Amino acid sequence: MSDCLEQMRTRARKCADTIHENSEVKVVSHIDADGITSAAIICKALESAGIESSVGFVKQLDENTIFKLADQNPELVIFTDLGSGMLETIIRSGLNVVISDHHRPRGDTENLIKHHLNPHLFGANGSTDISGSGTTYLLANELGDNHDLAGLAIVGAIGDMQNRRNGHLISLNREILEEGVSKGILSFEKDVMLFGKQTRPIFKLLQFASDPYLPGLTGDEDACIEFLHRIGLRFGDDDRWRRWIDLEQKEKQTIVSALLQHGLSSGQESCKLERLIGEVYILLNEREGTEMRDATEYSTLLNATGRYDNAEIGMAVCMGDREEAYEKASRLLTEHRSNLVDGLKFVKTNGITKLSNLQYFDAGSNIKETIIGIVAGMSTSVIADRNYPIVAFADAEGGVKVSARGTQDLVRKGLNLSEALAFVSAEVGGAGGGHDIAAGATIPQNSKDEFIRRLDSIIGAQISKQ
Repeated sequence: MSDCLEQMRTRARKCADTIHENSEVKVVSHIDADGITSAAIICKALESAGIESSVGFVKQLDENTIFKLADQNPELVIFTDLGSGMLETIIRSGLNVVISDHHRPRGDTENLIKHHLNPHLFGANGSTDISGSGTTYLLANELGDNHDLAGLAIVGAIGDMQNRRNGHLISLNREILEEGVSKGILSFEKDVMLFGKQTRPIFKLLQFASDPYLPGLTGDEDACIEFLHRIGLRFGDDDRWRRWIDLEQKEKQTIVSALLQHGLSSGQESCKLERLIGEVYILLNEREGTEMRDATEYSTLLNATGRYDNAEIGMAVCMGDREEAYEKASRLLTEHRSNLVDGLKFVKTNGITKLSNLQYFDAGSNIKETIIGIVAGMSTSVIADRNYPIVAFADAEGGVKVSARGTQDLVRKGLNLSEALAFVSAEVGGAGGGHDIAAGATIPQNSKDEFIRRLDSIIGAQISKQ
């Protein structure tokens, strides 16, 4: 990947030269953790370079958004974590742009836009090798020495689940991680993958576990307390509850062993239990005991702000606000985790419909459209059949949000959800795209039946070619 990295840095240098020619920049980014960290990285770099900037966040970049932006006549627009799927529309709008993205590009990638930084253009995979925040980190370092932003780049990569395929970060992400380690900004180690190690009492760590899901424990506080009593763990002191980071190594091993035994006795597959342990990433300049200390918790905190229409609060946290913005983000996070558990319960109660080549569920208005993709992904680990991609519908303003998730095994067999959703959504009057393993779309309300039928056929054709 060294050649790819050098090629990306060369392109990033050209993008940076264009940025330096402007005195004011409009940054447009996605609302998830990868998009929020991408925006923060470029804005910090612009600030250091003495270039004024403003930021806007969007759920999805569509033609209407692009032309509304063009009407504002900005000097330069930097798209981060989006833009590569709308190249032709961006050209038609007349916008002066730099694109820093990692989603699979659509259109004439080499001739349409010169200042386009995307790993797919250089032979890398934007699903596993580098995220939008990592791509933007490379751009930021051509604007000046911004290696101190490696932590945010890793938070974005973890938020984009780029560590899931191998259980750890690889390729270009690994290069960024190692830069952060060498600068004393990051560290990594093997540990339990449950959310809340820095901040939650141990029984809450288990109660709100969603990925991996703990059968009989997730969502049930009393059962979690009883579980800890049963294994003889002292999980509270006189003045406060103990957190995972407060435990001795032997105590951690006792819990992990008991959780593995519990999962097997509950009929959970071993491949799902393997997700309990993995490589975790620590931001050494953040205070221990806060969400920002752990990359997974940090990314989830940011996702909570973006998924509930407050991406600017997450951005403020990334920019250093540890008071008002952090308090607001923490409240949104509490709501977010609860909603994810409720979403999983909805899917488990209402079931999943299986077709020839895919499975799907329709949440209607029961699951918020901004978290339906997360619930779909979690369902793959908990409820769904991993031999089929899962597709989820949720009501959205002006239509239906579609989120699709696959597995690496299915991708190796030929699955490409980005291509499938882009093609079928266009056929029914919508728009979509993303990655081979995870993609999304927005379609008209009355087109769900036709959409899912055509998508089932397209996915069947993709896999049968192999």
